[in-house]
Amino acid sequence: MDYPLPNYLIEKAVREALAEDLGLAGDITTDLIIPADARGAAAIVVREPARIAGLDLAEAAFRALDPGVTFERLVDNAATAEAGATIARVEGQTRALLTGERTALNFFGLLCGIATQTAAFVAKVEGTKARIADTRKTTPGLRGLEKYAVRCGGGVNHRFGLYDAVLVKDNHIAAAGGLGAALERLQAHAGHTVKIEIEVDTLDQLRDVLQFPIDAVLLDNMDIPTLNEAVALAQGKVLTEASGGVKLETVAAIAQTGVDLISVGALTHSPRNLDSSFEWEPQSPSRSLS
Repeated sequence: MDYPLPNYLIEKAVREALAEDLGLAGDITTDLIIPADARGAAAIVVREPARIAGLDLAEAAFRALDPGVTFERLVDNAATAEAGATIARVEGQTRALLTGERTALNFFGLLCGIATQTAAFVAKVEGTKARIADTRKTTPGLRGLEKYAVRCGGGVNHRFGLYDAVLVKDNHIAAAGGLGAALERLQAHAGHTVKIEIEVDTLDQLRDVLQFPIDAVLLDNMDIPTLNEAVALAQGKVLTEASGGVKLETVAAIAQTGVDLISVGALTHSPRNLDSSFEWEPQSPSRSLS
């Protein structure tokens, strides 16, 4: 199943990435070596097993430099691919392909890395009701793209920013003068469509917040026995989210406690760039530059 991105996000990201790379003079290496009328073709290949994401951005990078480029997708976003698989084939002006290569692979590798890592977490919780969610620990300026990659990996999105959901943390409560004061102000001013989630890190705090009309609790950095008790306390009252230091080695045990969501900052704050390459086709006409 494909997960298309809004065009404005794609165009903005690609425009800024190309401007960063090309600066004031453009690709001086390619422009000095390659004739303007040369044409060529190449393939995007993954060198390791992958969950695919970011093909829209890779295509847009080449199309921004050559509107007539042909970009053939051989694998869809959100699909899996084996090591050595050809994901897409691109054909067009040789200058555009060589100039856009790094921008295309930067986006593709980053987003595939996030999707692949997310898929690994999702696989670990299979058979439980827990869903794997992202956080706001994203690369500045790339949040929409990175959260899209999480969906390609089978995860779900937590709030996109400070504007679309309420998450009351310990510092909010301290600054407001207590939980009651914070919630009183929220209930007086938050719209009826706004969800309210409260962060707690002890069972006593959880008991306190469950006395108020809220939608979810974030169970922060709790060990497995405490999580089990917290889920039992909250059962049927609010949605439960476990968070804090979640790793591949620990996520299955967390899911077994019965939590509804497990948020994993590592999905986006420290993804490993997927190993991929842009392989020039030997029979490309641009191999002969006379």
